[in-house]
Amino acid sequence: MQGRAGTEKHRQLRQWVADRLRTEILDGRRSPGDWLRQESVAREEGVSQTPVREALKQLVSEGLLEHVPYRGIRVVTLSIEDAEDLYASRAVLEPMAARHAATAITPEELKELTSLHERMLGCEVPARLKEYRDLNRRFHEAIITASRRPFLARTLGNLWSAFPTMLWSNVPKIAVSSLPEREAPDAEEHAEIIASLAAHDPERAAAAMKRHVEEAGRTLLVAMRNHP
Repeated sequence: MQGRAGTEKHRQLRQWVADRLRTEILDGRRSPGDWLRQESVAREEGVSQTPVREALKQLVSEGLLEHVPYRGIRVVTLSIEDAEDLYASRAVLEPMAARHAATAITPEELKELTSLHERMLGCEVPARLKEYRDLNRRFHEAIITASRRPFLARTLGNLWSAFPTMLWSNVPKIAVSSLPEREAPDAEEHAEIIASLAAHDPERAAAAMKRHVEEAGRTLLVAMRNHP
């Protein structure tokens, strides 16, 4: 019978495998459509099949992987329709978060947002594209956190956990490079979002976030349609 220590160790190992696989997927080392065989993954990661099986189930529940009956588990390939739905959802929910954040954000949180924005401005792309995208994620997550709306934060956390990165990996043109037409507008839109939050203007913040998300989605959808 497995004791408490053994159960905790098993749980940690399962999570370690899940985290490893998630990183490999988001970094593009496992591409959309790639099959993940339980035996092969266990051998590659140097663990038994049990934590791998449970980690695969976890990533299926997260939406990174999909189970195909009688065939196995593979990395999800996201469609143009998926991208449309993702950005349509973000364009509703993130303005809500920005509206609430405008009334609740602290000076320390504004300082952090400004720091993230300045660090993004200093990132040369494509050489530092991964760093830029990591900072961009943190920028949006900081605003979501500042909203002080737990349910909204959890919902947006699920959207942000993987899908923007997964969508980029579905488009070879932008998987390892940026879209030049978005670089200057992205910076300007981030600056306007910060300014509206600093002014504690809920409607201005919501409008700035909505415009930002919609423009980012529009550009990505164009890239997906032009480079299937």
